[in-house]
Amino acid sequence: MTNTPKGELAIQTLAMPANTNANGDIFGGWIVSQLDLAAGILAKKLALGRVATVAIHSMSFLKPVHVGDLVSCYVTLIKQGNTSMTFSVEAWAHPATQNEAY
Repeated sequence: MTNTPKGELAIQTLAMPANTNANGDIFGGWIVSQLDLAAGILAKKLALGRVATVAIHSMSFLKPVHVGDLVSCYVTLIKQGNTSMTFSVEAWAHPATQNEAY
């Protein structure tokens, strides 16, 4: 794992208490929705029109995200065809109490 994100910054948001699970961490599903929004932003920009997510090929969660973290999603276009696009999307959390993202 590198210490710097790959791709274009597409979206940033704060992890809020309403997005927590029973353990107090941010729901994985909320993170997935942020990743989907980020990819959709770049896809719409490239397509100049409507787009839809058809599949997510894999997902790995490395560390929990906490309330108050700044979540930044970075998108890289991997492949573009006539009717489809493939992206790599990364979410990085910047803790409110630290200077380093994870």
